Amino acid sequence: MNSLRHDWTRDEIAALFEQPFNDLLFQAHQLHRRYFDPNRVQVSTLLSIKTGACPEDCAYCSQSARNAAELERERLLPLAEVVEKARAAKHNGASRFCMGAAWRNPTDKNLDKVIEMVEAVHALGLETCVTLGMLTQQQTQRLKQAGLDYYNHNLDTSPEYYGDIITTRTYQDRLDTLTHVRDAGINVCCGGIVGMGEQQDDRISLLQQLANLPQHPESVPINMLVQIEGTPLHGVEKIDALDFVRTIAVARMLMPASTVRLSAGRSEMSDEMQALCFFAGANSIFYGDKLLTTTNPDENQDRKLFARLGINQDTVEQAQVSAA
Repeated sequence: MNSLRHDWTRDEIAALFEQPFNDLLFQAHQLHRRYFDPNRVQVSTLLSIKTGACPEDCAYCSQSARNAAELERERLLPLAEVVEKARAAKHNGASRFCMGAAWRNPTDKNLDKVIEMVEAVHALGLETCVTLGMLTQQQTQRLKQAGLDYYNHNLDTSPEYYGDIITTRTYQDRLDTLTHVRDAGINVCCGGIVGMGEQQDDRISLLQQLANLPQHPESVPINMLVQIEGTPLHGVEKIDALDFVRTIAVARMLMPASTVRLSAGRSEMSDEMQALCFFAGANSIFYGDKLLTTTNPDENQDRKLFARLGINQDTVEQAQVSAA
């Protein structure tokens, strides 16, 4: 398993999931060590630059205008406020600053303002990432010219389960945006959400989609659903903690050179569960007390956990080397 593969079958992935837990984690950890320092984690900060009133109907999302979640809508943040937040993120040890806007797709006028943000954050010496919804080929080219390092656009779940989660855009729409991002020469950040009531077959299918892309995403966020009152998925049966760790381990096995991010849901994970995820191959997190609209452990809590585990944070330079 030294070479990167893009031809994984579902049976092969299922066989990884079905291994004894200790065997899977041992193999994933061995592979992780071949590509990364096992005691170093890349840290990003995520800021919602435009909150709520999204026309999409994602069943997990508080920002959907179609869901009944209580969320205060906010217009696009002013540039000065974004720069202030980015400075604070850098001071707290983040090497990448991610900006998310609740749009189906940005207008060119909105993109002009986001590009100003990308350029300003880039000038601070941070890596930049945005998630803005669907993009055209021309828009991705403009973001590349502005110096954008990463674009996040998750597949969310398997093609088979996707229609139960969202109906306002197709799976192919998501793949098309990923193609535009890749063609523009921007690093891809793409993963999914587990714990949405899907079956293990859906997790297998999602990871197959990611691993069999022509080029693996440089960053693979694995989110554990944060249930929000007023959304259709509130009250769904939660994923078993060890099944989540298995998903992290299999993602590492399939995409050994990618950064695997332990993303949303960490506020509901014990320190021991997070430690298992790091051992299984997760090597990136979001810093800060909020991820767009959901809670996240604060920086001090993460620092204490890192100290207990002997984990160091990537500097911007180290993160850039890993992505190269």
